[in-house]
Amino acid sequence: MKRLFALLLLLAPAMFAIDEPSYTVLKKDGRFELRRYEPYIVVETTIPVADMDEASSAGFRKLFKYISGNNRTSAEIAMTAPVISEPSRSIPMTAPVITAPAATGYTIGFVMPKEFTMESTPIPADSTLSIRLVPARSVAVIRFSGFWSDEALAERTDELTEWISSQAFESVGAPVVARYDPPIMPWFLRRNEVQQQIVQ
Repeated sequence: MKRLFALLLLLAPAMFAIDEPSYTVLKKDGRFELRRYEPYIVVETTIPVADMDEASSAGFRKLFKYISGNNRTSAEIAMTAPVISEPSRSIPMTAPVITAPAATGYTIGFVMPKEFTMESTPIPADSTLSIRLVPARSVAVIRFSGFWSDEALAERTDELTEWISSQAFESVGAPVVARYDPPIMPWFLRRNEVQQQIVQ
């Protein structure tokens, strides 16, 4: 068992190396980064429940069915990272930016592989899923490992908010949780982030 675990640790980076949105690191400060993201496409769904774990599980199942062929062309789509979760009370759209109040809940999204455009992204068969272009933007990020929890999210969000303030940045919208690893990944190797869009 110990040998299997050691092998998993060695192979983990290669086993789970999947496509991510393109970005440039503009500033690095320990666990904090300021990034400039290129535009990318997400397919997402809003789950109207207050518990983020419950919303994430339900949203993940819907989105996994979508990339497994539950779309109008029955196309299978490669898994990417991260899985994005954000409060549904503030949903950023393409220009213009629209903020719409909604019931308590979370929007869960999968990032599409880079080769897809808004025109070529398969239309979901599930009407509760939507396709959205995320425009180029600047994002402040704090990275952390371990299991996700409400407490961990609150602590990291507070830390990120303090760092943003110390850098004299201006925040836009609500923070987003980004999770990069599958459940099989050991907790201490997991890559989680809180991301906050800023004005730049």
